[in-house]
Amino acid sequence: MDFTSLKIPDLNGRKVLITGASTGIGAACAKAFAAQGARVAIHYNSSADAAKAVETDIENAGGHAALVKADFSDSGEVRRAVEEAADILGGLDGLINNAGAMVKRVKYEDATDADYDAIMDLNARSVVAATRAAIPHMKEKGGFIVNTSSIAGRNGASGGAGLYGSSKAFVSNVTRGMAKELIAYNIRVNAVAPGVILTPFQERYTKQEQLDAMLTTIPQGRLGVAEDCVGAYLFLASAMLSGYMIGQVLEVNGGQLMP
Repeated sequence: MDFTSLKIPDLNGRKVLITGASTGIGAACAKAFAAQGARVAIHYNSSADAAKAVETDIENAGGHAALVKADFSDSGEVRRAVEEAADILGGLDGLINNAGAMVKRVKYEDATDADYDAIMDLNARSVVAATRAAIPHMKEKGGFIVNTSSIAGRNGASGGAGLYGSSKAFVSNVTRGMAKELIAYNIRVNAVAPGVILTPFQERYTKQEQLDAMLTTIPQGRLGVAEDCVGAYLFLASAMLSGYMIGQVLEVNGGQLMP
């Protein structure tokens, strides 16, 4: 999908940190925000080559991007990454909390404290840590935060993905709590909850037979791709388009879940 022909004026020049932006939904968002004239900080951890490719694509298209490396399972690293991004960009107007992973499939009966910590630290604690670090940079002029939740946060997940689903349920609810508090600073907080999206995430954690089974539950008749989610992030980031929306979780799932 080509977002270069789309023009959202109030995103032009915005300084945006997108976490987990080396592949998948984060990478698609980075390119789309840059196409709107935003200055984008691309956070990554282990996927350096992929992150560099995203940066190159943005710059070749005439956009502005910079790379920020950090392990988002470590709150100290999260805070450092936010400060580094704000320093590189010359401030911060927006934060897309997209970093996360299933980490591993493990049934509740087999899950250890270490499994719980690894999954919750990366998917839940990082959202709180990144937001807390970003608030001082947005308090004076306002801004936006869009968190990435998941359909798994509403349907409980399955096949050993329960802890991941629970971490995303946390993200959806923390979005509502943050929205109530941060609107006092004119910081709008919302979330996007993707369904089954074909990204490296699914390649890593989901077998083909599981994807085939999930496909049968999607009325639109296809699995999603990263670009299917981008419009929701752009919409929620733009005060022109969604200025009276806070604490909302937009479901992007081809009709698999209609809450």
